[in-house]
Amino acid sequence: MYGLMMKGGVIMWPLLACSIVALAILFERLVFWLQILRNKNQPLVNRIFSLTEEGDFATAIQEAEGTRCLVCRILASGLAHRNYGLAQSLEAAAMFEIEKMKRYLSVLDTIITAAPLLGILGTVSGIILSFDLLGDAGIEDPKAVTGGIAQALITTATGLSIAIVTLLPYNALTRKVEKVTRHLEQLVTCYEVTVQKGQEARQASTK
Repeated sequence: MYGLMMKGGVIMWPLLACSIVALAILFERLVFWLQILRNKNQPLVNRIFSLTEEGDFATAIQEAEGTRCLVCRILASGLAHRNYGLAQSLEAAAMFEIEKMKRYLSVLDTIITAAPLLGILGTVSGIILSFDLLGDAGIEDPKAVTGGIAQALITTATGLSIAIVTLLPYNALTRKVEKVTRHLEQLVTCYEVTVQKGQEARQASTK
């Protein structure tokens, strides 16, 4: 590994940094989504909907307190701040969670773009080095230029490899965020209707 880094030249160090950052982010995102999956609580979501439809808003909020379920937090936050506008409160709570899902994806996107460019930069610098050496040694000593050519090939291959390996999980994470976002939009719409029914039930019970 160290020998490859030396052959690739100075551009290999920022490429190494890109690979380390990408791996760290991918590991963090994997843990994040595993926690969301583990904390998913569909029975509690159903109970919040039922309590809301019955007009028992206080109990619905209380049931969701302290939960790690993403959907429950959104519903409870929207319901608790309904006096400021139910739709706006639910949307704000959902956007807060969605932003946490998108965390570091822009960094991965930057690495996917930057890694091949760094590889090309290494290629150009390697070719320049090869021509310099060729001018000094002449065509009688072709071995003198192999170092620059090796540097050009190694940095290009490394940059492309980092971009390709990062692109696949990045696309998967992006699709996951889009899927969850659509689900939350549908859920929020349904919950707005449920809250309306709950308000009607509360009004009917006071008559």
